[in-house]
Amino acid sequence: MLTILGFAMIATFLALIMTKKMSPIAALVLIPALFCVAVGKGAHLGDYVIDGVSSLAPTAAMLMFAIVYFGVMIDVGLFDPVVRGILRFCKADPMRVVVGTAVLAAIVSLDGDGSTTFMITVSAMYPLYKRLGMSLVVMTGVAAMANGVMNTVPWGGPTARAATALKLDAADIFVPMIPALLVGLLGVLGLAYLLGLRERRRLGALRLDEESVETKETVLVGAGAAAAAGGGGLEKRPVAGGGGTGDVDEGDGGDDDGDLLKGLDPNRPTLRPRLYWFNALLTGTLITAMILELLPIPVLFLLGAALALSVNYPRLPDQKARIAAHADNVLNVSGMVFAAAVFTGVLQGTGMVDHMAGWLVDTVPEGLGPHMALVTGVLSLPLTYFMSNDGFYFGVLPVLAEAGAAHGVTPLEMARASLVGQPLHMSSPLVPAVYVLVGMARVEFGDHTRFVVKWAALTCLLILAAGILFGII
Repeated sequence: MLTILGFAMIATFLALIMTKKMSPIAALVLIPALFCVAVGKGAHLGDYVIDGVSSLAPTAAMLMFAIVYFGVMIDVGLFDPVVRGILRFCKADPMRVVVGTAVLAAIVSLDGDGSTTFMITVSAMYPLYKRLGMSLVVMTGVAAMANGVMNTVPWGGPTARAATALKLDAADIFVPMIPALLVGLLGVLGLAYLLGLRERRRLGALRLDEESVETKETVLVGAGAAAAAGGGGLEKRPVAGGGGTGDVDEGDGGDDDGDLLKGLDPNRPTLRPRLYWFNALLTGTLITAMILELLPIPVLFLLGAALALSVNYPRLPDQKARIAAHADNVLNVSGMVFAAAVFTGVLQGTGMVDHMAGWLVDTVPEGLGPHMALVTGVLSLPLTYFMSNDGFYFGVLPVLAEAGAAHGVTPLEMARASLVGQPLHMSSPLVPAVYVLVGMARVEFGDHTRFVVKWAALTCLLILAAGILFGII
């Protein structure tokens, strides 16, 4: 019964947000609460929620201060050279813009943190997508898939978890997987190229300095899909400082799409050109400290945000103004994370996730025993999408590995196969970083999900096929 209710809860949640019957925050809170009562454990709902919030509180704190930190870095102009460099490479060509998004996300993903990757990628690419009138779900989808492939680096999380769960060396898991992962990354770049060509055909030839973008931004997920967050009507208006037009959501109270586009304005008052190298050094030091794990990531971003505000804006009113400017993003993302804590808390507290995992393992036919690595790779797609990485790698993978060992499949093969689902996992509603991505990009989570799931699943299967072909899995 818990298995059925668990799948029903997830299906209900996805259906409601993808059809936009409920907002993600409301669905993440109300749906698990109702199902908690349905399984007869409503009296324990408070405990489950507190457990979930406690486990995600460090993540929420990290996101809050990371958004403030990178927001300040955008304000002071740290990423302006990156944007200008991408502009020179892209030359207002939608195909190059999408490919550039994939390359940028893949490079930044080397720091091992998805939230950081998405903040930097969206910060650099969002103004360009808006000025050209390109689909923002293309940006979020390509960035999520590129990050998902790169998330398998040993310091990114999944590989370390697999190594810990099966008592293996992370390098022994990851290094042989590199050829298959490179195939997956090439697949993402190839998809970015094709999506870029589709955007180019839709928009035609554009030049930022002379021509207006007269085509309304379109979300390429089918009829009726919204183009950006919010439910209000859309109008077009000239973008300050450029020749393009942007779609402005009338229903969000003057949401600052125009202000965000001023990230390319060389005369905005928040710029601090004399402190450019200080900010670059501070950001480099912060990312290095994250990779070396010198301090917990929430502490690093807390210190970084405080230092960035104090040095760049020594006057208290200026500091308050910068914090207020990014308060919407902070509230939206942190609120989504705490709402997700209700969902994960109920899934784990009621035992639904354990029963779902056990049912999936038990449904594997006996004849597939010698092919348990292949089975694990396929199962990693739905399991890592509907479960946390901790739940999958520490709860399910050891069971699968034991079943594989009985048929002569080595733990190393099982561990490598378990990494296959990461490109899809990075768009899971249980991954806090994805809310940073869609929140900063002003994209509805349902639109992002409908667009990315099929392509991310295809990328996962491509990695699995490459691993089998190369004899890695």
